[in-house]
Amino acid sequence: MKDDFPSLDIKLPNIKPGVIKLVVVAVFILILLASSIYQISPEEIGAILRFGKFVRATDPGLHIKLPLGIEKLIKVPVQRQLKMEFGFRTARPGIRTEYRVTTESIRESVMLTGDLNVAVVEWIVQYKIKDPYKYLFKIRDAESTFRYMNEAVVRRVVGDNSVDEVITIGRARIAMEAQEELQRLCDLYEIGIEVNQLIFQDVNPPDQVKPSFNEVNESLQEKERKINEAWSEYNELIPRSRGEAQQMISAAEGYAMERVNNAKGDANRFISIYREYARAPLVTRKRLYLETINVILPKIGKKIIFDEKQKNILPLLNLGGEVKK
Repeated sequence: MKDDFPSLDIKLPNIKPGVIKLVVVAVFILILLASSIYQISPEEIGAILRFGKFVRATDPGLHIKLPLGIEKLIKVPVQRQLKMEFGFRTARPGIRTEYRVTTESIRESVMLTGDLNVAVVEWIVQYKIKDPYKYLFKIRDAESTFRYMNEAVVRRVVGDNSVDEVITIGRARIAMEAQEELQRLCDLYEIGIEVNQLIFQDVNPPDQVKPSFNEVNESLQEKERKINEAWSEYNELIPRSRGEAQQMISAAEGYAMERVNNAKGDANRFISIYREYARAPLVTRKRLYLETINVILPKIGKKIIFDEKQKNILPLLNLGGEVKK
């Protein structure tokens, strides 16, 4: 039987034991380096855990940690703007983003308002991780907890308002109240999250009653438009009327001041003349007569002068101009 099979003569290469040791050492060193050196991007912070315990945080850049699983790295995107969607999910982002609705998203969006009506509320929360230690170690599964907190806060705030306020005039106010309440809960639970913005993406009534709600919405918008037009006319007419009234008051005050000053001037002039008249009656009387004639005569177009020496004879010479003695 042994002669039926050809003999195999395989010669192994003659490898020295020293070379094998060097290769093993080199591979071990490469493994150590691969598990020791790590890179942190500019928008992240690295959390180092040694046997499961947090020991330090590392800034962006190249760093070294203990290899072979002694120290574990968790990267936390502290500078990245994170987003969480409620009532819908983004299927494919892009110029024309595509959205999809799931059973879970429908359950999130259907809410009861304060006047016992139903509204479908879709919203977006934008947030950042401000404290990596609290985010990783204070609460187990901080992302799911933050989602539950969003639902609880928005449902409570929506439940405190009527359906008209939620759908129309109160959306911005309700969103601001929900954001403030959500941030308060994050600080209370030490979740390490900073809420940057809470936006109501879309708020609608259920499809069964949507036409009626649209009519109500249009009526409220028309009401707001009429109110704004009235305020615009008010803001135009009232300041102009106030300006005209102030102008009339100023003119009246100026006229009153002018009359008072003129009266005071005339009174002082009369007193001065009276004093002069008391000192020299004849001279003052003649001076007043001449001054009065000097004022009156230039205003007369035609002057007729009688000569007492000519008895009852009236000179009719130069009647278009002046007749002189």
